[in-house]
Amino acid sequence: MPPFIRENPCESVAKKTSMNVKIKICGITNVDDAFAAVDAGADALGFVFYQKSPRYVKRTVAADICALLPPFVSKVGVFVDELEYEIERALADCGLDALQFHGDEPPGFCQKFPAKSIKAFRMKDAQVLSRMEEYDVDAWLLDGFVADKKGGAGQTFNWEWALEAKKHNVPIILSGGLTPENVGEAIQKVQPYAVDVSSGVEISVGKKDHEKIRKFIEAIKNKL
Repeated sequence: MPPFIRENPCESVAKKTSMNVKIKICGITNVDDAFAAVDAGADALGFVFYQKSPRYVKRTVAADICALLPPFVSKVGVFVDELEYEIERALADCGLDALQFHGDEPPGFCQKFPAKSIKAFRMKDAQVLSRMEEYDVDAWLLDGFVADKKGGAGQTFNWEWALEAKKHNVPIILSGGLTPENVGEAIQKVQPYAVDVSSGVEISVGKKDHEKIRKFIEAIKNKL
């Protein structure tokens, strides 16, 4: 079962037959932002454990936030070429549901852990598509490309590449430069399994704008 999925036996047949895009708010660093995202309707929260990221959160802080979250909200740890031991500690301490790999991790490494796995790809060009097939993971996350940065830094990419990636029948998480203004167009064009946003709903680096989160999720639900 792909990441973020929480089956609801009471969900109506009509709902099940419509497009249902999962929503992940990434770069959570504090309790207030976490609950703003949850209250707005986010399916998953992302915690960045990469120390060079401006959105880095200590494992102990993330664990405290995760312990307060309600059921059915997925907790995703974001890692960049991290030691296996450190990933295992974060997995255990925070009760992570999925691991998101943003570095140069080899395919086998991403499959080592008892959690759902997501491999992120920085979409510099169409040639990146051929590399994806090497990764037998639960989902592929497609991000923008910015030289010398491990994340997309708020940059979009050619969404036609996402449509090509979907042909492999692997759940696609669309990321990179998404905002309340363009996310509706993005899901209408790509119809991804999920969308992932961080800088697009921030008031400053590492601090979320709660109104932007609400508008971002509203823009998605208006297209469903």
